Amino acid sequence: MSEVSLPAMQELQRLILRLNAGPDLATTLRAVVDGVVEGLGFGVAVVNLVHPDGTAEVVTVAGPPDVSATLLGTSSVVSTWQDEFDRSERWGALHYLAHTEPDNEAIASWVPDTPVSDEPDAWHPMDALFAPMYSVAGTLVGILSVDLPEGGRRPDEVQCALLEMYATQAGIAIDNARLVARVRASEESFRLAFENAPVGMSLVDFTPETSGRFLRVNEAMSRMLGRSRRELETMSISDVTHPDDHAGDLDIVSRAVSGEIDRYQLEKRYVHADGHPVWVSLQTSVVRDGTGRALYGISQFEDISDRRAEHQELTRRARIDPLTGLLNRSALAERVQEAITAARRNQRAGAVLFCDLDDFKPVNDTLGHAFGDQVLAIIAKRLESQVRAGDTTARFGGDEFVIVTDDLSDDEMDDLVDRLRTAVAAPVDVGGTSVTLSVTVGRARVTGGPDETPDGLIAAADVDMYLRKPGAKGAHDRGRV
Repeated sequence: MSEVSLPAMQELQRLILRLNAGPDLATTLRAVVDGVVEGLGFGVAVVNLVHPDGTAEVVTVAGPPDVSATLLGTSSVVSTWQDEFDRSERWGALHYLAHTEPDNEAIASWVPDTPVSDEPDAWHPMDALFAPMYSVAGTLVGILSVDLPEGGRRPDEVQCALLEMYATQAGIAIDNARLVARVRASEESFRLAFENAPVGMSLVDFTPETSGRFLRVNEAMSRMLGRSRRELETMSISDVTHPDDHAGDLDIVSRAVSGEIDRYQLEKRYVHADGHPVWVSLQTSVVRDGTGRALYGISQFEDISDRRAEHQELTRRARIDPLTGLLNRSALAERVQEAITAARRNQRAGAVLFCDLDDFKPVNDTLGHAFGDQVLAIIAKRLESQVRAGDTTARFGGDEFVIVTDDLSDDEMDDLVDRLRTAVAAPVDVGGTSVTLSVTVGRARVTGGPDETPDGLIAAADVDMYLRKPGAKGAHDRGRV
């Protein structure tokens, strides 16, 4: 093989650099054919681009205008090209098909209007030379066809070697350009989905140095938090997270960065620009590099403030007596348990007081249940007004109320019972009709002992209340426990 000259190699290097400088696939394909015509000594260059469906389409042509008019847009099956390669003469990695071979009608062709020469090395108008182009992985990405070699003679070894090297680089450049196009299309699809999503979305930096910083946020998140996107993209998760949720956020982000988890879901509170909390249901997926290092998290979240408020309201209603607004019987045991725990921890006794209105039944019987309900609501407010802020007044049922206190001495308990009796004894006026009632208060000490239970303490206070009723003979007479 003849030695390739330095100027020829320099020209080849220039052409290859241009191949890889194209910003998109179309520009790269144009550079492939232009390079052949401008620098490799051929008058015609055609790129048959291989598509995923197994067809090869003529997408770019350089040469006389009638070449484009004849070939551009024509397609053939890749397997047909393989047949061409099989019956061709191998010139290194190139395939030469002499004019003596029968024409393949399945592949569109262009025949130059040039005279036929009798010279032994002359290029015949029906001769063909193909250079398959492959990706780095060895996948066929296209076929480069060339024609009209300069001087009207078959290309020599040097020209063939240059074409072969050029086709190798062209295949890689085309494959890279396709990959870039797919990445750009994917990025554009992601961008459109991200920007136009009806739910909040963010990209959060998970690299150790700046973990938690917002890299990108969408318009829905901006509206949700009342801040501009530009402002949010200067902030981090902790800047817009409710203080009570900071610890949980730090823990789960730390687990994601360390590789313990790849995705997580939680409900948390962001803080709106005006200061009010925004409850969100958040899902985050972690994106890692080839070594497993966390790069960023893709988060999406929806505002669940209304749903959360509704749930809290339903929870509150399940715990609250609708008539009096006090804690109801079903929630009372939880509060008594808190008193037991506090007494055990602080070594200071609390108390459970069981309050029963005396002779309330005649009020309902004579004045009606609607009147009686209004009386109960007034009495409930009076009882609640006598306890400390940390104590609890609950409606046990009917005309029975329970008060739970923490850290209450005997003298303080006696004083509280006296105040309760005085508050209840004041006349109750409803619509101009006045009734006067009294209350009996039973007591049970909350010491935090190992055998204490909420039900046991409430029952003990109930029994003590009955024993304090005027004329009571014993708890067994009433059968209460």
